[in-house]
Amino acid sequence: MGYRVAVVGATGNVGREVLNILAERKFPADEVIALASSKSTGREISFGDKILKCKNLDDFDFKGVDFAIMSAGSAISKDLAPRIAASGCIVIDNSSYWRYNSDIPLIVPEVNGHVLDRWLADPKRSNIIANPNCSTAQLVVALKPLHDFAKINRVVVSTYQSVSGAGKEGIDELWNQTKGIFVNDSATPGKFPKQIAFNVIPHIDVFMEDGYTKEEWKVLAETKKILDPKIKVTCTAVRVPVFVGHSEAVNIEFENPITADEARDILREAPGISVLDKREPGGYATPVETVGEYDTFVSRIREDNTVENGLAMWVVSDNLRKGAALNTIQIAEELIARGLKARLAA
Repeated sequence: MGYRVAVVGATGNVGREVLNILAERKFPADEVIALASSKSTGREISFGDKILKCKNLDDFDFKGVDFAIMSAGSAISKDLAPRIAASGCIVIDNSSYWRYNSDIPLIVPEVNGHVLDRWLADPKRSNIIANPNCSTAQLVVALKPLHDFAKINRVVVSTYQSVSGAGKEGIDELWNQTKGIFVNDSATPGKFPKQIAFNVIPHIDVFMEDGYTKEEWKVLAETKKILDPKIKVTCTAVRVPVFVGHSEAVNIEFENPITADEARDILREAPGISVLDKREPGGYATPVETVGEYDTFVSRIREDNTVENGLAMWVVSDNLRKGAALNTIQIAEELIARGLKARLAA
């Protein structure tokens, strides 16, 4: 018997992508349930060659559901995830609410999937698993094999994040401002603090007391939790006028020597990574090419001679996929591979 999967927040950007990927990967589900707020009850949404009708999240009974993939925001997750988990359903949460709880695993399967073995064996587990921030997910996939080889001491990352990371409102604002500028309409900011069309904004999420933004802090805290708490991380997060796909300029300082050629070979063999690194015009990945792809793309791998054992590289990924929807489904697949049975078949 297959699994029952509930997609919470099915009408949002990430929720729709979860449904797409469940169908693409032929996830072993007997039933997939689309859940949304009461205002979307009955709304039709695509799932492979099928059409699902959204059910009301407020009164849905999760009894007998194996996985709840949640993409409905921190406030809903804070309130609802523990109640869903108490029913025996495993919650894989895309919000930031549970990521920094020491009792909740924060998982990128290519990096720390082994953590799930211990979690499954714990009879007191919470039944909640956190999905990382979109920028963190692609970053740690690229860092992990290099860390295993030469041990990373410090990472300096600048992110160039697409407007889809801010949801449908972000996409609409870029689209409307871009069209408006061509007919001399004013580009009035709404979702973003400044004009996003033909501009870049070095500000994502709220400012913290130390001058960093919450988005920048997330990259720091999550990289340490997922990969290694001893790694020093600093980040500058920038919103750019791109619809889908996050890019990162990454500088790495290692404890041990590593060359660009060694790094290139290591990354070519690493799971979840495609290396596109030709030293010629166009011989690198940009967000446009990564849309709809599963892999994280690494380009511009080169030695940084300003520090001992330094490398620089360019990392790009579809933020709605590896940064969110794909990673949640990979977590569920990892649990199944590690022996998790469907509840109705147990």
